[in-house]
Amino acid sequence: MCLLLIHPIPYQRKMAWWSLLGRARGSGFLCAHKRGFIYQQKFGLVNVKLKWVKDRALDAVVAGERDLKATCTLVSIISSNPHGGFPIYRLSRHRGQLGLSHDIRLATFIRRFPNIFDEFHVLDSGGTRVPWFRLTPEAQNLHQEELNALQENEMDILNRLMKLLMLTCDITLPLQTIDQLKWDLGLPYDYCDSLLPRYPELFSMVSLPDNRAGLKLRSWDDRLAVSQLEKDALLNQKEEDVRNGCLAFPIGFTRGFGLKRKCMKWLEEWQWLPYTSPYANASHLDSRTDVSEKRIVGVFHELLHLTLQKKTERKNVSNLRKPLSCPQKFTKVFERHPGIFYISKKCDTQTVVLREAYDRQQLLQKHGIVEIRERFARMMENGFLDKSRGLHKRSGINDLEVDPSRNSYDDQLDDVEFKFES
Repeated sequence: MCLLLIHPIPYQRKMAWWSLLGRARGSGFLCAHKRGFIYQQKFGLVNVKLKWVKDRALDAVVAGERDLKATCTLVSIISSNPHGGFPIYRLSRHRGQLGLSHDIRLATFIRRFPNIFDEFHVLDSGGTRVPWFRLTPEAQNLHQEELNALQENEMDILNRLMKLLMLTCDITLPLQTIDQLKWDLGLPYDYCDSLLPRYPELFSMVSLPDNRAGLKLRSWDDRLAVSQLEKDALLNQKEEDVRNGCLAFPIGFTRGFGLKRKCMKWLEEWQWLPYTSPYANASHLDSRTDVSEKRIVGVFHELLHLTLQKKTERKNVSNLRKPLSCPQKFTKVFERHPGIFYISKKCDTQTVVLREAYDRQQLLQKHGIVEIRERFARMMENGFLDKSRGLHKRSGINDLEVDPSRNSYDDQLDDVEFKFES
């Protein structure tokens, strides 16, 4: 990949400022130790070539969570029915939210995990056996633990949502955009109904100029307007650098990356540039400069820190250009800075991972909700293996047929579905 980058020319340097540190908990990071300086920018184009190198450890992180979001979403949908079950044709209406590949039938996917989803059949009005799915007792218990974890961490989740809105120029985002990020932020599946109405002093629903529904933060909170990089700098960088606003990003490369001398020199000088807080007004920055690029890197560095697992699919942020006041092709910073971000191409998509958050395959700081998700992932793995070994057999009790004319399932399901679709 060939890049044209604007080269900042510093007037003075006190000493060489970056050093190769040992691997933190076994993971290598290249950290910049900078000095305050006076600089000017000139529009000299430097041809810097950076390559994408596979990181097997981070690829394994992404691949290991394949279908986890779909499973947890189905668990939330099914648990919303007081009778504890949904017919397959009702679940199929939510397929677009699951992110499954088009070549797999939804019923086939659900049947892979019989220790999570229990299948039974109900006769419709024509006497046809219709597959229904409900949660197994084990899945119900784990889902209840998830709800308890959401309740215990509610203020933390609210702060993440507030900080996301504070990253935008109008402290407003379309609900569609938030929906794309709600899994990564740890928001409940039905956050519009279960969470937002309880905090009218914080959020308001608005109609956007394009007639889409949006969420607006009612008031700015200065206590939250501090980025993770600024917090870490107070602990890890020199007071003079923090005071001068010259903050460096933690950088780590895949083993065998082989950074060329010209690239190393550019990266060294780029790290020396002033850091603009992602919560600050950046309208004065020239989008053609490296200072502006560093601000964009800082925005996505902060956004990834707001996610529970420090990663998100690239398509989830591709529509944030205007809300974040970014120039065209702003996501190119992911390729330009492979020492900060890693792009995994696993699972038929591109996932942006924050390198500093991982020690090989281990997330260094695990949120309580992440631990619940990992337990769901282990359940999925065990259920799939047991099914492939023939250990899960459908019993007559589990396949009990019920005449729907003797109950009011359909009317109640319509009420539940209307709640989710609205």
